[in-house]
Amino acid sequence: MKLRTIRATCTAVALTGLLGTLATTPAQAATPVGWEGQALGLSAAQQQSQGEGMTVAVLDSGVMENHPALKGKVTTGPDFLQDGLEPGDRKWGQHGTAMASDVLKVAPKAKILSVRVIDDEKNDTPDVKDLEDLRNQGKSPIEEGIRYAVDHGADVISMSLGSSDWFNTYSAEESAAVDYALVAGVPVLASAGNSGDMLNSVSYPAGYAGVIAVAATQQNGTRAEFSTVHTNNDIAAPGVAITSATNTGGYKAVNGTSPACALAAGVVALMKAKNPKLTPAQVNDVLIATANRPAGGGSALLGYGPINAAAAVQASSSPPKDKTAPMAYKGKEYLGTPDGTPKTTHPELEQELWMTGAVAGGVGLVMLIGGVLLIRSGRRRTPAPAPAPAPMGPAGMMPPQGPYPG
Repeated sequence: MKLRTIRATCTAVALTGLLGTLATTPAQAATPVGWEGQALGLSAAQQQSQGEGMTVAVLDSGVMENHPALKGKVTTGPDFLQDGLEPGDRKWGQHGTAMASDVLKVAPKAKILSVRVIDDEKNDTPDVKDLEDLRNQGKSPIEEGIRYAVDHGADVISMSLGSSDWFNTYSAEESAAVDYALVAGVPVLASAGNSGDMLNSVSYPAGYAGVIAVAATQQNGTRAEFSTVHTNNDIAAPGVAITSATNTGGYKAVNGTSPACALAAGVVALMKAKNPKLTPAQVNDVLIATANRPAGGGSALLGYGPINAAAAVQASSSPPKDKTAPMAYKGKEYLGTPDGTPKTTHPELEQELWMTGAVAGGVGLVMLIGGVLLIRSGRRRTPAPAPAPAPMGPAGMMPPQGPYPG
């Protein structure tokens, strides 16, 4: 019995020492992985890639870079919202810190570029008024954030934004910024929106052409009831009870297409670390081709289905050919250069036609004036006296008018 007791005591001490050591290592400071790990096939995916050398731009409400799960992995860019708030304020870094941790949960060796474009309001809803004020000044934090991220080395852009009045409005400037990123070879992901159980309206930036729109699934793989249903949905990722970092140093479970987008962006970082030459179109094609297709195929509910991270990373080594590159026009030549034609926009008006129109117009005016005078003259005539009413018969009935038939 003594031997068993000693062994048990030694084992307990050893385990205690081991756990204490692991708790202080950076690897164990990572955000805990829940059911989303198995749903994505994360373990097999990370055996192939961990996002080495990749920078994921998180356009959000700011990231608390000193959080244990993020320390040493975050570069903070400009605050394009320009609302005067700083780290430690209630509206700073709650949502963005959570999203950055979800990216690193999938791609632990990637880096985060934090660009602040929204703030934190109650229930993680951005302050629409601040955004509207900036748009009225001809500015868009999202447009500026996308362009900054591209110009400062982002390999992937993740935007867990949507489902508010602001994000229901199309912006030509933001759409052009997305094009800027795609031409530069940077994939852009955005959350599909959380209006699936309400208005279910289109959400931007997910609605812009070229953006990979990410819907949310629940634990059984079906659509989360809040996930926006729309034809621009491309793929889906876990979005219910996702443990994420907080701006106060701890963790909490969050729901939404926001964590779904962040997890998907992490998968894209794994893919690009595996094959840095992947174009945005190839990233989209691989994600779709390797997704776990729902029964009946793709639909507006979950796009082409939940992401299979392991399959996507593996397929990144030999992606389908990207046919979206600019190509020379091979059709008929368009005569757009100067050919000597005068710059007159219309032929001069012929005098004869002008005179004919003037005379016709004058005659019409005279006839109109004459008609008005006749009408007014007729109204001045004394009306003729009305005929006397016919006599009434018994009980107020009209008397017989002419003979009755026999």
